[in-house]
Amino acid sequence: MPPENITVATDLDWLTTLTWVWLALALPIAVCLCFINAPYGRHNPGTWGPLISARSGWLLMESPAVIVPTGAFVWVSGWESPVMLVFFLIWQAHYVHRAWIYPFRLAITSSPMPVLLMLMGLAFNLINGSLQGAWLFIHPTIDSSAWLGDWRFATGCVVFGLGLAINMDSCNRLLRLRKENPSEYSIPGGGLFRWVSCPNYLGEIIGWIGWALLTWSPAGLAFAAWTMANLVPRARAHHRWYRERFPDYPAKRKALVPGLF
Repeated sequence: MPPENITVATDLDWLTTLTWVWLALALPIAVCLCFINAPYGRHNPGTWGPLISARSGWLLMESPAVIVPTGAFVWVSGWESPVMLVFFLIWQAHYVHRAWIYPFRLAITSSPMPVLLMLMGLAFNLINGSLQGAWLFIHPTIDSSAWLGDWRFATGCVVFGLGLAINMDSCNRLLRLRKENPSEYSIPGGGLFRWVSCPNYLGEIIGWIGWALLTWSPAGLAFAAWTMANLVPRARAHHRWYRERFPDYPAKRKALVPGLF
């Protein structure tokens, strides 16, 4: 085996090991978050140290998810591969909005976030963005145009699109509600809010399951696992908070999955 092939194989072995370790860490994180609420907004007890504005915090912690995969894509001239180009565009369709558009739609009165929380989000996006870029562009498991006609890719795109649509619709409803009542929390309604307290989280989970399917990569699977590890406990905490704060909160509304959870 030529030396350069040995180097590539070694790098891939390390990448595989790191990715599976990263995926496994999602489980203890999920367990911890069942007992410790991430201090976003209403759940911030005021004991997490210095604060940063919600807008600045979002920009800083989400930007690596745009920048790091872009660096990997450019490094390998990914635009020359139809599959890499499609993966890149789908990823950026979500993260350019999340990192660089959504923060400017937040109300000025949005609760600030702890700097520590922002740094944790920044670290997560650096790691996750690096893994996505490595698996999709530097050590791709799929680089054949035939993949674009595979049922897994097609199904994953539909699932990702569905999740993105649910997430954006729910976030838009929350933003409008915040503008209408800038000084206090209200019960959200309409859309999937008729059945669950956190359809925005449900949409995000669905979307990244779709991403795992359409990329068919260890990094995609790890991201879907981490998304659930973070958002399932958070949805549970949100739901409990709504029920405690609003005596008239809809009794049949579930936390995350209509009719189930």
